[in-house]
Amino acid sequence: MTFKELGLKEEILKGIEELGFTEPMPIQEKVTPFLLSEDKSDLVALAQTGTGKTAGFGLPLLHLIDASVNRIQALVLSPTRELCIQISNDLKNYSKYIKGFKVVPVYGGESIVQQYRQLDVQPQVLAATPGRLIDLIERGKVNLSNIKYLVLDEADEMLNMGFQDDIERILQETPENRRTLLFSATMPSAIAHIAKKYMKDSVEISIGRKNAGAENVRHIYYTVPAKLRYEALKRIVDVNPDIYAIVFCRTRQETKDVADHLMADGYNADALHGDLSQIQRDSVMQKFRVKTLQLLVATDVAARGLDVSDLTHVINFNLPDDIESYTHRSGRTGRANKSGISVSIVHTKETGRIRMIEKMINKKFEKGVIPTGLDVCQSQLFSLINKMKEAQVDEQIEKYLPMLIEQLNDMDKETIIKKFVSLEFNRFLSYYKNAEDINIEGRDNSERSQKRRNGDLIRLKINLGQKDGFTPKRILGIINDTTGDKGIEIRDIEITPRYSFFDVDSNEVKRMIDAFAANDNDGVVLAEAKESRSRSFDRGGDRGGFDRGGDRRRSRSDRDRGGDRDRSSFRDRDRSHDREKRSDSSSSEWRHTKDENAFSKKSSKKYSRDSFSRHK
Repeated sequence: MTFKELGLKEEILKGIEELGFTEPMPIQEKVTPFLLSEDKSDLVALAQTGTGKTAGFGLPLLHLIDASVNRIQALVLSPTRELCIQISNDLKNYSKYIKGFKVVPVYGGESIVQQYRQLDVQPQVLAATPGRLIDLIERGKVNLSNIKYLVLDEADEMLNMGFQDDIERILQETPENRRTLLFSATMPSAIAHIAKKYMKDSVEISIGRKNAGAENVRHIYYTVPAKLRYEALKRIVDVNPDIYAIVFCRTRQETKDVADHLMADGYNADALHGDLSQIQRDSVMQKFRVKTLQLLVATDVAARGLDVSDLTHVINFNLPDDIESYTHRSGRTGRANKSGISVSIVHTKETGRIRMIEKMINKKFEKGVIPTGLDVCQSQLFSLINKMKEAQVDEQIEKYLPMLIEQLNDMDKETIIKKFVSLEFNRFLSYYKNAEDINIEGRDNSERSQKRRNGDLIRLKINLGQKDGFTPKRILGIINDTTGDKGIEIRDIEITPRYSFFDVDSNEVKRMIDAFAANDNDGVVLAEAKESRSRSFDRGGDRGGFDRGGDRRRSRSDRDRGGDRDRSSFRDRDRSHDREKRSDSSSSEWRHTKDENAFSKKSSKKYSRDSFSRHK
């Protein structure tokens, strides 16, 4: 099907032809005929970001409005300043040959005086963010009582950002006979509420499965100790020399820390977060759009409205608190029919969330292996050679060739190649010369095996087990109470029907056994285990412990019961959004704590698969 077959006006067809539009994308092909038909039903359109939604509602709106009447006929609401500007610019481009058409964007972060002046002559289309629009309504500058079309673009994002009350306030200013068009990437309950309350006989059009991820995006997760997230990030970046990516963090502080460390380590990166002024924000976003920046470290809120169509990767330094947010993050790559990769750096306790996301987007994640130092060096070397082969040779180089040949005359071809590559490549060889395997499996097995060989870890046994109601939590509580020291690291807890086993540092053994012997613990006896009941590490068992701040894993008994010590949903965690609202998700003594920043000197104390720590 062509755009002409959709029935659009000639002026519109001429404008979009100059923009290179040839065939309509699926959302445009489905939405345009519906809006141009006699059916006056409202519309709920579900499609991923980057699938052509602006043209999906913009082209039929341009066809339907009367450009000869200077009155607001259509209102387009969007969550961010950037998206508002983008929509306005797109509509201006589409309407290049429509005489008398005017669109005005109104948004916060800019002087309201200038926007006042732009509204002196009423536009046919008003693009707006909720806050600034309400301000203009209350000042009497905008009247929505006669609009025919209301578009809610990125509706789920607006609700995530806390605009539900604002949206409902604006809807009350519009006539009941308006036609409402709701565009969203996901369909959370709040969207369903808006649709039910304010839309009449709405028709739903979905491109792909509800809440699903983009079809041409690969989803990969890497499992590393929490304290090595940053090291993992660097290796992922280094093994992809041509990467052009957004790195998503959960909090402003984490965003600043990651960006600062990347820049300090020589990466072409910068941060985008809520503490930036509008001028600073615009500067960072512009540098990223023109690829002066290779990596943009951002929070979810800060990145909304950023329109970049050719990202190679989206990297989740931390998984988002809300599952739906993953869809928006990953949807920023693989846009405009291009392929992309969504990477998530997780620790073992978060693998359950990966499964949850898989169900939501109806796609399987690939389990990746963090590149080794050799992998990085090979990738960088091949990239350098390819760039050299594809380099354009300036004609002026010719006049320097005789001098260059004379200078290099005493060197053979192999030596020249070695020295040339070394100029660009030595820093990678030096940095990754003795790089360790930071994957959970490789790291845990090597570290634990080495500690076993060195005799640093001793296996202890308690004479009670599952039949006595023993759990890892109870074991940790007894050790806390008996030793009076919550700082002893307990590793590799294993509970059998009659006994409980765990590892401790050899320096702690005598003190712990003496403490248990000196206290009356209702028959609880602690002793050194003569032989370990745990799986053999020589068979590659994934039993590793942790360093302070590192990854910790649940006991085998928990796995056998299908349990996971962190069974909370994304929203059950301590949440730290860009709005700086924090809530404690648990009040119990054994509460879950959020991941400590990767660069903090504080330890990260949390439960996960095979080992546990006590919270002070």
